Amino acid sequence: MASLIPATILTGFLGSGKTTLLKRVLHEAHGSKIAVIENEFGEENIDSDILVQEAGEQIVQMSNGCICCTIRDDLRATLADLAAKRRKGELVFDRVIIETTGVADPGPVAQTFFMDDEVASQYMLDAILTLVDAKHANQQLDTRQEARRQVGFADQIFISKADLVSADELAALQHRLAHMNPRAKQSVVHFGEVPLAQVLDLKGFNLNAKLDIDPEFLKADDHEHHDHAHDHAHDHDHHDHDHAPGEACNHPHHHHHDDDVKSFVYRADQPFDPAKLEDFLGAIVQVYGPRMLRYKGVLNMQGIDRKVVFQGVHQLMGSDLAAPWGPQEQRQSKMVFIGIDLPRDILEQGLRQCLVA
Repeated sequence: MASLIPATILTGFLGSGKTTLLKRVLHEAHGSKIAVIENEFGEENIDSDILVQEAGEQIVQMSNGCICCTIRDDLRATLADLAAKRRKGELVFDRVIIETTGVADPGPVAQTFFMDDEVASQYMLDAILTLVDAKHANQQLDTRQEARRQVGFADQIFISKADLVSADELAALQHRLAHMNPRAKQSVVHFGEVPLAQVLDLKGFNLNAKLDIDPEFLKADDHEHHDHAHDHAHDHDHHDHDHAPGEACNHPHHHHHDDDVKSFVYRADQPFDPAKLEDFLGAIVQVYGPRMLRYKGVLNMQGIDRKVVFQGVHQLMGSDLAAPWGPQEQRQSKMVFIGIDLPRDILEQGLRQCLVA
């Protein structure tokens, strides 16, 4: 069977620099032919002088062999159309980047890759990249849920326009983003100058045993048993890696934002009862699925000598067997949940009831 076509979702609020990043990726000599699917299409998005419009098609061939097209009917139809043209040899491309509109929720875009059999048989969702404009981020995150959702879904966050804010403001923003989504790596970028290694083949949707959470966040999380205002003593130093001791508490911004997109980590040393856990997670996603943006875990299951990894987007959840537990390794389950006003107490209580007594 032919290998799956990797797909990347590029999201971010208006003016955050998505198009700048995209142009850079398209123009760089990376030896990869990329199909770009744009949700909003116009002369301002792509330099028209480097494009050759195909007659009657909304597919645009670029001078370096990349192609661009608009979402004609819906994403599913556009992806199927591209894959069909590729099979027939009418188009040549190695991967797909989907640029969403600035106000889009990436959730339904991501779900397309799992829910539609035709798409799932031809494409593999690699990662969701979110651009955040340092200058306007706090206001956007305060006022627009789409901006908060984009952060919650991200596998990689790129912070643009950091030169327009102070070091303290940048650190406070990074702290806020890490609390919303500790899974996503953060990078500060200038004018879309991002190493392609941080854009392509991130395998953010891989079912692997690596739970990509800042270990400092796990430590910080030990103290935070409540979702309301955190105790000052715990809430600072864990993310502000760039500070000298004593500097980290200079951020008056931290406590002004009570974001509805939050994350929490659950850990357990006892093994899970597989049947109980499956029933509980199944019930939880039925009720809270629309509010569950991303969740992932490495689990210790009774009767299974290998790690079980699972992850989900909204109501869609998958699991897989990973490497065996090492002889010296502590068999501990770790799960991270990122969502909108998730009932942490209900989730934790339910998970505890799935443990083997």
